[in-house]
Amino acid sequence: MTGILEVEARAPEDRKPRIQTAERTVAVLIAVARSLDGMKAKEISDGLGLPRQVTYHLLHTLLGTGILRKNLQNRYVLGLAAAPIAEGFRRQLAPPEIVAPRVRAAVAATGETAYASGWVDGKIVVLATARGRSAVQAAEVPHGFSGFAHARATGKLLLALADPGTRDAYLKPETLAPVTGHTITDSKILADKLREIAGQRYAVDEEEFSLGLCCLAVPFDGFDGQVALGISVPAERFHANFDAYLEALRRIARMADE
Repeated sequence: MTGILEVEARAPEDRKPRIQTAERTVAVLIAVARSLDGMKAKEISDGLGLPRQVTYHLLHTLLGTGILRKNLQNRYVLGLAAAPIAEGFRRQLAPPEIVAPRVRAAVAATGETAYASGWVDGKIVVLATARGRSAVQAAEVPHGFSGFAHARATGKLLLALADPGTRDAYLKPETLAPVTGHTITDSKILADKLREIAGQRYAVDEEEFSLGLCCLAVPFDGFDGQVALGISVPAERFHANFDAYLEALRRIARMADE
């Protein structure tokens, strides 16, 4: 029987199996990385819809590289060789040459103050900002700001798209402090709102972070829900132009993986 590793040894012109193997390898790594305490081979096979023999071949290879290991419960978890990837991800999560031009493009398209936020070390951090060009505009949220994600559009969006373990670790009762009278501080109401946001793939805050201001956020394509693009707008103008703002942000966010 021809196994998946044997398929890799075929002639160079046979490209499809090689690409499929790479995709499956990445899928296994992502599944293990997203798990709370590792995965069994059967869980990986069933979860990804891979044949059992293919799964074992991939896991054996990944164990050999050290990027995966087995823990004391005989579950596959990330190994020491994954550390440079994790560190590189944190370092390269949103370098200015990728994110900042899209933030400036959002200002050009909408005239409004724009910013990008992303996950860094378990916090939702403002990664880039650009001031709007309208006569009446929102103040910039400082670069590096990481508070009150439950009250910010980008924060709610990134929480909604996060895996449950990451979201639950962030959303402890003491983090749901009121910022304005509109801030959602009830965990059940917030959970319902996050489910709605995950389905529609955009989030708003309506004076939840700053009175008189509303924000809109969409996810950057190509970042697996880890980075969001947002604008902050005076409330009256926000509601009058919402559809145009949403269309512009979605278009610009799709540029992220071009």
